[in-house]
Amino acid sequence: QVQLVESGGGLVQPGGSLRLSCAASGFTFRSNAMSWYRQAPGKQRELVARISSDGGSTNYADSVKGRFTISRDNAKNTAYLHMNSLKPEDTAVYYCKAVVSARLYWGQGTQVTVSS
Repeated sequence: QVQLVESGGGLVQPGGSLRLSCAASGFTFRSNAMSWYRQAPGKQRELVARISSDGGSTNYADSVKGRFTISRDNAKNTAYLHMNSLKPEDTAVYYCKAVVSARLYWGQGTQVTVSS
């Protein structure tokens, strides 16, 4: 079965950095685009970044452009979100998402808290 497991979240001070990982299994990872979303308390889940199956194309929300980088390692079946210059407004639960055979799959999420 498809599984997505996020890790790497935590508490970080403003201006700090974190790297999130999404370990995938149960499908042909190298054939699927991957996305990172986030959901802050009281807000709707929003797209943060997306990467094509071969890693050659990426897209970002305006709010994270220039600070976050999405990447993937198809040999390790893992997608990453590198987050720099973190701000308090980046505080949220971060989820990875995959669409496999027209079905949507989410991980369980990892909490990122940016606070001094």
